[in-house]
Amino acid sequence: MSLRIASLTTFYPPYNFGGDGIDVQRTARVLAGLGHQVTVIHDTDAYRSLTGGDPPAVAPDPLVEVIALRSESPRLSTLLTHQLGRPVLQRGALAELDRTRQFDVVLFNNMSLVGGPGLLHFGGDAARIYVAHEHWLVCESHVLWRHNREACLGRECLRCVMNHKRPPQLWRYTGALDRALGHVDAFVARSEFSRAQHARFGFPRAMDVVPYGVPMPEAPYDGPSPHPRPYCFFAGRLEPIKGVEDLIDVFTGDTGPDLVVAGEGTLSEALRARAAGHPRVHFVGRLPFERLAPYYRHALASLVPSKGFETFGMVVIEALAQGTPVIARRLGPLPEIIEATGGGRTFDTLDELRAHIDACAADPEAARAQGARGRIAARARFNPDTVTAQFVAIMERERARKHDAARVS
Repeated sequence: MSLRIASLTTFYPPYNFGGDGIDVQRTARVLAGLGHQVTVIHDTDAYRSLTGGDPPAVAPDPLVEVIALRSESPRLSTLLTHQLGRPVLQRGALAELDRTRQFDVVLFNNMSLVGGPGLLHFGGDAARIYVAHEHWLVCESHVLWRHNREACLGRECLRCVMNHKRPPQLWRYTGALDRALGHVDAFVARSEFSRAQHARFGFPRAMDVVPYGVPMPEAPYDGPSPHPRPYCFFAGRLEPIKGVEDLIDVFTGDTGPDLVVAGEGTLSEALRARAAGHPRVHFVGRLPFERLAPYYRHALASLVPSKGFETFGMVVIEALAQGTPVIARRLGPLPEIIEATGGGRTFDTLDELRAHIDACAADPEAARAQGARGRIAARARFNPDTVTAQFVAIMERERARKHDAARVS
């Protein structure tokens, strides 16, 4: 049965920074390819207020209808939505869409700046499903990164958000979110760890678990290496939560493999300064997804040193898709993914990290064999078709529940 699906999100390519918007796009395209009618409604004001402008234009999506919300005052729009927990300057456009469109299913993704809890009623009689790409439901800073310096092990919310240099969201203390959650029929976490964290921080509703889906090529990249020497690879945002400074400290000295870092962020300048004088550390800037494959494929290992609680770990699967083993911090959902695929190793200390890197450098064939085993498991479990099928099953389940409840009433 073809479903009419609305997918609401703050960030969506090209108005996008991280993996959540990319996943929303991938999921929308797979759903459309299955014959469903998919409309993505996303906010551009948040991206424009943070960057000061628009990204380069892209061609219209031939499969997915994309509606980009836009105001004349992006900073004001973003601030009002953040502070009031509801759409303000975009309220009229969203209300018109809600009135004139009839959807079977609404997927709520990153809701923080597209409408917050004040938009969780969107969709009329549709089945409403919230997809927790971040920990926004239980964390004002979204990422359970306490005081902008450590993984959160207990609530100190007001002081924490001030340390993140954000104004507090007073609506979080009014019960507005709890009331709005009553409009939502199902909630989806992206890992078992994330589901457990939501429960640990007081989220009262049950959650399904659906991982991220990452495109899996039929065969790994077979072109030349993008780097002249043996190297390990990091891909991600250069933010405190990602732990890249630890990698730089490990790759000091003149001997051993290089470190290649792909990404940009608020720590870009500081990390480059930290790496100054270390000839084994190389920054290549932010790369589009299609340019990452050569870097993943030819790396001795892909390094994931995250210090905070990710909801998943998409870069782990991106590396395994190229048959490259992963060395990840033993934190959050990363051990869960490594264990599920057998495609890597985990570490607690920097000495453990060094030992794993040395082992890969000493026996690259064994490391490559581990990555190949991980690739087989990842292709079976984390490909977009398999993951999207799980979403479709939840949509159909909730749609049937809504129909049954309507008949009873």
